[in-house]
Amino acid sequence: MNLAPTAAPLFDRRGRAGASSLVTMAMAVTAELDPDVPVVEALKAGDERAFAELWRRHQRWVRGVIFAVLGDPSRVDDVAQQAWWSVWERAGSLRDPRCWRAWVYRLARNAAIDAGRERRRDRESPQGLATFNFRSAPQRPPDESLLEAEQHRMVMEAIRGLPARYREPFVLRHLEGWSYREIAETLGLPVDTLETRLVRARRLLREALDGKL
Repeated sequence: MNLAPTAAPLFDRRGRAGASSLVTMAMAVTAELDPDVPVVEALKAGDERAFAELWRRHQRWVRGVIFAVLGDPSRVDDVAQQAWWSVWERAGSLRDPRCWRAWVYRLARNAAIDAGRERRRDRESPQGLATFNFRSAPQRPPDESLLEAEQHRMVMEAIRGLPARYREPFVLRHLEGWSYREIAETLGLPVDTLETRLVRARRLLREALDGKL
């Protein structure tokens, strides 16, 4: 008797896909649609080049998340460094590489929350990353070239003054370009609640900037 396990057929006799086959196909499609999944898988295996590549691709929106939570641009660099160290240190604990974005978001958000509660604590750089330059990220906000310095200062000050529950989705949507679906899934909000918060954020900004621009 042959007791060796056999692969589940993709389709049954009637041409219907089996449950395990559907999962396999869904995973393949997800990896194909999200080019970051292979990078995250390599990061989980301890690949420093994969870490550097993930940072290069996504350091800007991570900074945006931190600013959205803290509302203090002067602290973004330090907190972003802590967040990316956490990404490196905890990569092995990420169970599903397809969920990497929400995972990185939580690490960045938690780092910002911690920074808001207490002073930044000195942390030793992970071995092997001591020479990695976290501060090579562009310091200029994406729209700075379109605004005069004073206008930009007033706009950023108004964004900073938004309550965190409105500032966070506003930054992700209007400064980082996330889709409604990405924001809703990451923040754990229904889309209609997200839309309400964005409307409220824009209204508060208009009121704060009325007569100044």
